[in-house]
Amino acid sequence: MNHTGFGAFVRRAHGAGRLVVQPRMGMSDPAVMRAGLRATREARATTVGTLTLDSYTRVGDLESAELALLEGVALNGYPIVSHGLDTTRAILDGVRDEDFPVQVRHGSAVPEDIFKALMAADLDASEGGPVSYCLPYGRTPLARSVANWARSTALFASARRPGLEPHLETFGGCMLGQLCPPSLLVALSALEARFFYEYGLRSISVSYAQQTHRGQDTEAVAALRRLCAELLPDAEWHVVVYAYMGLYPQTPAGAFALLGQAAELAVTTGAARLIVKTVSESLRIPTIDENVSALEHASAVAARTTRGVEPQTDSETYAEASALVEAVLNLGSDVGQGLLTAFSRGYLDVPYCLHPDNAGLSRSYLDDEGRLRWAVTGKMPLPRLTGAAEERAVSSSELLSSLSYIRRTFDSGTAGDSTADGRIARRGA
Repeated sequence: MNHTGFGAFVRRAHGAGRLVVQPRMGMSDPAVMRAGLRATREARATTVGTLTLDSYTRVGDLESAELALLEGVALNGYPIVSHGLDTTRAILDGVRDEDFPVQVRHGSAVPEDIFKALMAADLDASEGGPVSYCLPYGRTPLARSVANWARSTALFASARRPGLEPHLETFGGCMLGQLCPPSLLVALSALEARFFYEYGLRSISVSYAQQTHRGQDTEAVAALRRLCAELLPDAEWHVVVYAYMGLYPQTPAGAFALLGQAAELAVTTGAARLIVKTVSESLRIPTIDENVSALEHASAVAARTTRGVEPQTDSETYAEASALVEAVLNLGSDVGQGLLTAFSRGYLDVPYCLHPDNAGLSRSYLDDEGRLRWAVTGKMPLPRLTGAAEERAVSSSELLSSLSYIRRTFDSGTAGDSTADGRIARRGA
């Protein structure tokens, strides 16, 4: 395994006891994008840079991206394909190096042009996945996304050479951002990692998005680590935690408190990297300064947090996630076919996801402790719900209340109070 590049940098930092923190930053103006990367590098934290792409590039509408550039219209990200190789190289020159790798983040179910562009610029890291960059973001058929990602992953893996080890991060642990029980997030993240592995990647990171209960999140990361150890036998991999991706607190105090808990979660569970969110997430696209402030806050919290002991992995979350993974792996000769069959049969079913290839039979809810639970499991091969967990209806008012639970809790100023099992306090929610 190479000792340079994105994955190697994160491994070295993690081995030295430092949490790598990363923004989700993308600007269409090359000068501003370069300034953002420089500010990220110079932050008082161990950081990696990000080129987050614009919406036109994400959906493959390159004509609109190019027209916007010609007309001087600002985009909501960096159009790596339309800007061209010389512009991207100029942005990276003197900024990206062995001590500051850069990842391309995009959200595309049609990523081939994106991978060709980043490979031409000798960028070695990206992220996504055939399911997680398809179901939440549009109506691209899942079969087409799987085929697109199979070609793109194999193409990216072919870039391996001395000094360059391609790295891909799953987005499966972030499906819809909220109200998806952790066992399904863990299963999807692990399955996408195995998909990358089958198409030749050996440097991989697996995502998990902070949810509503710290104890449950701790179980989830432990379950994810155990599954990856089983599914990625000779790969280098690490866990990346995302700060909460649902409705974010509207107060600075609430936003910083929630980000701090994400940093604590990352450190105590042995994750190596954290994707931050800022104080302006609920209002607008954050500024460079707001991103730097978030990076430095998360790093400071991480520095004073003690790594936890190895958590118990024989949890309900692991049992459910393992059952889902095993079901998919038994459905086809490769993970891609298994994923397609699983979704067509409803064995994988993302709650509240409206994509036509999602069965839409499952539902979830928040219990009295703030844990995400299955209300209805549909056809998924999970233990039958009985007793207190018996299948139940979820009203529209309950759904809306659950969606805003984290925002209300942290904006109320009571989120710092926790019970003995580490759940987020509900007082004032």
